[in-house]
This record gives sequence, structure tokens and C-alpha cells, in this order.
Amino acid sequence: MQVRIYQMPKTAMQSGRALTKRWVLEFEPQESSSIEPLMGWSSSRDTRQQLRIWFDTREEAEEYARKKGYMYTVDHQHEREIHPKAYADNFKYSRLLRWTH
Repeated sequence: MQVRIYQMPKTAMQSGRALTKRWVLEFEPQESSSIEPLMGWSSSRDTRQQLRIWFDTREEAEEYARKKGYMYTVDHQHEREIHPKAYADNFKYSRLLRWTH
């Protein structure tokens, strides 16, 4: 059984990063999804695709996968570079370009 361990990315809809600190263990699909003929929705008999297990650290998630005998891959998220800025920097005398909107 193949699983994937990763950190959730920040959503584009919100500025918060609440779910990005925890690690997720998610099962890879075992069978492909099929289209349900009546409504046209995609469906699958593999219910493990719906399961997500949350961990506080990557090591806990890896230990769980090893303990259960799952083969796992770890996807590392790129670290975010934070450049602190202040509104007053727009009006500094040492600014190289003009301040425009």
C-alpha cells in the first residue's frame, strides 16, 4: 500500500496558515475513478482515498507508515521567504524610484 506524507499548502482564498504546520498521511488511489452514468459524477470503490490522517511532525507520520507496513513518499514544501516591509519605506529619502500608485 502506497501512502504520501506532505504538508498542506496555504490556500489562496485566505491569508492564514493554520493547516500548513501539520503533516498529512494520505493514501494513493488503488483503482481509477469511473463516471457514474446517471449523474455524471466521478466515483470509486476505493474508500481509502477519502481518508487523511493528521500528525504534528513528519517523524510521527513516517513512524506510523513504517509501523503499518506502508511504502511512503515524503513531499517537502518549499520554505517561504518572508521579507518584512513597512509602509514608511514608501516615503524614504533613500528610495531609488518615485513612489507611484
